[in-house]
Amino acid sequence: MSEMSNSTMEARPGKRDRLIASARTLIHEQGVHRTTLADVAARADVPLGNVYYYFKTKDELVGAVLESYTREAAALLEKFEHHRSPKARLKALVGNWNSMRDAIAEHGCPMGTLCSELDKSDGEAADDAAAVLAIIIDWAEDQFRQLGRRDARDLALSLFAGVQGAALLANTFRDPTILARQGRQLERWIDSIGSPRREGR
Repeated sequence: MSEMSNSTMEARPGKRDRLIASARTLIHEQGVHRTTLADVAARADVPLGNVYYYFKTKDELVGAVLESYTREAAALLEKFEHHRSPKARLKALVGNWNSMRDAIAEHGCPMGTLCSELDKSDGEAADDAAAVLAIIIDWAEDQFRQLGRRDARDLALSLFAGVQGAALLANTFRDPTILARQGRQLERWIDSIGSPRREGR
């Protein structure tokens, strides 16, 4: 019994990681401004006084949340590289959003809503949030470029806008099927994309 307890304790994430994970959840559910350090501490099961050892201010904690999103996005995109073709990789990206459709319908896209909220505040956080989205858009642009598309940037933006627009509608109407339908539409759109015709042909 004691061995099982020790194993469980060792497997539990450290306080800093728990604080970041709790902050991510709370910020997604209720937004940055409504989330307090006390809320985060309670959700993470960390004494409030301990929070200041890791994060002096809420802004520092939000910065750590954004860093975690950046690492997560980079790891996810690297995972998609195992797919053989650019189209398969792009559809994997769409599928990832679709897999979160229930949570998105309930609270919105985690990064989309965070970027929108931080854009209304001063400081570096808004730029840091935009940088996370830029990682995904740049990656999508590279996939379209591998398909021989000179308009790769425009296509990447269209893809991202299609997903974010569907996420907004799914959240507004609390209807995850909106995101699912848009996901299927985007997959068909990706399949339809070919190399541009050469001039004069």
